Amino acid sequence: MVARKGLGLRAIAIAGFAAALTAVMPAAHAEDKVVVFAAASLKDGLDAVNKACAADVGETAIISYAASSALAKQIEGGAPADIFISADLDWMKYLSDQNLTKPDTEVKLLGNEIVLVAPKDSTVETKIEKGFDLATLIGDGKLAMGDFKAVPAGKYGKAALESLGVWSSVEGKVAQAENVRAALKLVSTGEAALGIVYATDAHAEPGVKVIGTFPEDSHPPIIYPVAQIADSKDTDMPAFLKCLQSAKAGALFKQQGFTVLTPSN
Repeated sequence: MVARKGLGLRAIAIAGFAAALTAVMPAAHAEDKVVVFAAASLKDGLDAVNKACAADVGETAIISYAASSALAKQIEGGAPADIFISADLDWMKYLSDQNLTKPDTEVKLLGNEIVLVAPKDSTVETKIEKGFDLATLIGDGKLAMGDFKAVPAGKYGKAALESLGVWSSVEGKVAQAENVRAALKLVSTGEAALGIVYATDAHAEPGVKVIGTFPEDSHPPIIYPVAQIADSKDTDMPAFLKCLQSAKAGALFKQQGFTVLTPSN
């Protein structure tokens, strides 16, 4: 049984990695389409916004979803994109420091929370607070997280666990995933006992339940910035950026549990 579980974890991790590579390496840049590279956690909300904005923009955008870290590295390597939406400020800064974005277009678009989730049929209960016994809650299982050295959700999760004084007790139980949606899948399929994901991810996945929300002051603020890529020449890109900040886009993001940080146009 242990061997089967291990194989399952590895299979999901490999599948997630392959999906990320596919997502961020489009065959060719469609000159007549806006190309957006967006954090994986945005998928449900941004897909809805993309459809809603089509009338204003004149088209639906091509959106590639993956970990912000993977997307930033692909943009750095010359991958064709017009807009980047990161799940943290660090990876946006990584690109802007190299003059790969247009700083005057950068906007703090959305906010989020991180939560502790379990498979929907789990009986685990807890209160997330200083020194809570997370290791016992995980037991012999795994704690699914995004890669805590690069993926924003993983970085936020590690920061929260360190702040609460429990990181050292669970570090050896962590199953790192390529992005937050891959971590979510490990929990929903029962491959991991618990997971740390965004509140919006938990909202989108009926196979998990939230058993606790991490205090805001236990981790850096969760902010999703958006910016135009420096070499973008797509004429519809400004209209898409504007629509992302509109009232109708804000309403759709709120439905998924995001906090809207920009005033509506």
